[in-house]
Amino acid sequence: MKNLPFGTLPSKRWIQLTWENALWMPVILLLFVAATSAHGQTPASEGGTDQEEPFPEEREEQEIDEFKFIGYYFMRSEMSNVAPENQFLKGQVVGRLFGGNTTRTSSRTSRYTEQRFLPMITYSPRLFDGWAKMRMSFEFDWTWGDANYGAGGNFGGGFSGDFVNMQTQNLFVEFRPKPNLFINAGLLRLYDNVQVPYYTFTDHLIYKGYRLALFGSDATGVGLHWFYDTDKRVKLGAYQLYENNVEEDDDVVLFEMDHEKDFGLETSAGLSVHYLRDHANGEGGVSILGQGLNSGLSDYNGVFNFDLGGEKYEADIFWLGTHAHQDPLLAQGRFGWSGFAFWNVGQVQTANRTVDISGLATNLRLAQRYGESKMDQVALDMVFTTGDDDNIQGGYNGVLTGNNWTAPGAVFFSHGLYLLLPHGNVVNRFNAAVIDIQNLGYGLQAASLTASKELVPNKWLVKTALGAGRATSTPESIEKNIGVEANLNLRYRLRVFMDLELHAAHLWLGDFYDSPVVNGNLDTRPKDPWTAFVTLKWIMF
Repeated sequence: MKNLPFGTLPSKRWIQLTWENALWMPVILLLFVAATSAHGQTPASEGGTDQEEPFPEEREEQEIDEFKFIGYYFMRSEMSNVAPENQFLKGQVVGRLFGGNTTRTSSRTSRYTEQRFLPMITYSPRLFDGWAKMRMSFEFDWTWGDANYGAGGNFGGGFSGDFVNMQTQNLFVEFRPKPNLFINAGLLRLYDNVQVPYYTFTDHLIYKGYRLALFGSDATGVGLHWFYDTDKRVKLGAYQLYENNVEEDDDVVLFEMDHEKDFGLETSAGLSVHYLRDHANGEGGVSILGQGLNSGLSDYNGVFNFDLGGEKYEADIFWLGTHAHQDPLLAQGRFGWSGFAFWNVGQVQTANRTVDISGLATNLRLAQRYGESKMDQVALDMVFTTGDDDNIQGGYNGVLTGNNWTAPGAVFFSHGLYLLLPHGNVVNRFNAAVIDIQNLGYGLQAASLTASKELVPNKWLVKTALGAGRATSTPESIEKNIGVEANLNLRYRLRVFMDLELHAAHLWLGDFYDSPVVNGNLDTRPKDPWTAFVTLKWIMF
């Protein structure tokens, strides 16, 4: 690629050769791990490690620590005027309000309680001394009273229970041949952050890097995190998003490289490249919706659908990006910021046409602490993405994310809003007016202003937010003003890592929803959505 002129894409032949060579990447990484095992397990008597044998008490502690457990319990009881019209969508309702998931507002009130439990287990055998670990995380979700004596995900809260409903989030092997090198193989967390997910607090994942707005889900593959210097780190990944028919070239694969350098204690900047090769033509994916650029998943997820006239397509898509931050969590001072920008570029080819992709996404978040407590702070969060208003007649001028290939595949929820943009306090229902930063391909200009105050330090917290959004580019028949949201959150800390919270939010819809194209085929603007709910959170160590 180094000889390519600026602004051009590599030839299809080069991409094909790169793809064929890249298939060996997981094998090469695993062979590398195997090659280091001899050194990692050589006894001291044979010239290996010179560490002293642990004391008996330490050996006993190591035996206990072979299995490690972290649990997350979450319960939510909600009232809202939002519900799906499709009665088959009682289990998991993900996606855009007024979209293909049939979620609509009405004069009626939905009342329900749901809960989630996420057990995360690590097995680290004493024999390997930390060189290899098996990591597992599972998910149990249900709405109270929904179903019993059956099987499937997101159900099991009916009278007498007895439901087969365990969902596998992650299941992978972690190799650690050196203290600063992590190689994971299996069903992994695919996050758009250079840090190792299992060693990183959630706040760092949602306020640094691309904040899960680009990719935030799970995928099978191999990921390498190498902290090769005290101030430099790199991440490499290769993922098989969809295999489909093993004898055919109908797969969806993703490769990523992310490099980050520290310029201070809490100041870092990085560059990244993501490349996705989609030859599946919508095959595979979520239920009957499929996945990809021309599937029913688009309307469900609120992302752009390429109007290709039913023709089969092949796509090569790149995300070229940069991200930076300086103390965004206010751990070192009273002011912090974070931001990212990426250029989405690529081509979609059919037998009769070629569609060029060229879109831009940017984000900037500013935070200021005004009081003595850590959560006495205000934050301004702004996001901008370009949009397409002519249905790819001159190419596609918006951006794409993981939400084009699964539901959800990107979860940008750290902006402080609930209804205009999605919020993370969910179990079976993950909805918002704008579920993805591409906003149906029309682009997005949105901002949120949040303020919080610890009334009693580490006990009582009150938080409020105001947000507004509009589309960047729309056809003449669709206006741009999406709406304005106001919300409130009151938190009481029962014990350490156990919180009881009250949430409420209201979204005043704008003239964007006067169009039947985006409002669920209604002749008039829908009723404004509102929600109020109570949550209980418990993180268990």
